[in-house]
Amino acid sequence: MSMETPSPDLRDLYQEMLLEHYRHPRNYGAPAEVRASAVGDNPLCGDHVRVFVDVSDGRLREVSFEGTGCAISTASASMMTEALKGKTVAEARRLFEGFHALLAGDAGSAAASADELEPLACLSGVRAYPMRVKCATLAWHTLRAALEDAASKTVSTE
Repeated sequence: MSMETPSPDLRDLYQEMLLEHYRHPRNYGAPAEVRASAVGDNPLCGDHVRVFVDVSDGRLREVSFEGTGCAISTASASMMTEALKGKTVAEARRLFEGFHALLAGDAGSAAASADELEPLACLSGVRAYPMRVKCATLAWHTLRAALEDAASKTVSTE
């Protein structure tokens, strides 16, 4: 994936994708049965998110979120849930690191491949606005905390 400045047409497409995920977020809402979750806040922007995960056999079976936030925060959470559902925990962590590298403008050193990062490319433009990077990464940091919550829970048949 090229990290060059996108063309005006590509920027318009990226903006449309962000707005679509903001207006119609995917995987929005709390599941009927909460397995693990975490809450994240960005007090500077007013973003608030709760991420829910259901990890089974080392794989994210379900990933969803709820909360309020700016367009970037909501769109990023929506895109994150789509990108991670069905991935292993190790793949999710690798994508988390890759996403951070993408927003830092260093996708060449990202742990995730360009193909894995491609669905998130429309968020790469926020790296030009450091305060907005926090909006884009809030759900991702919250996901990491939810995965730690999932790992700390043990299931027993006793």
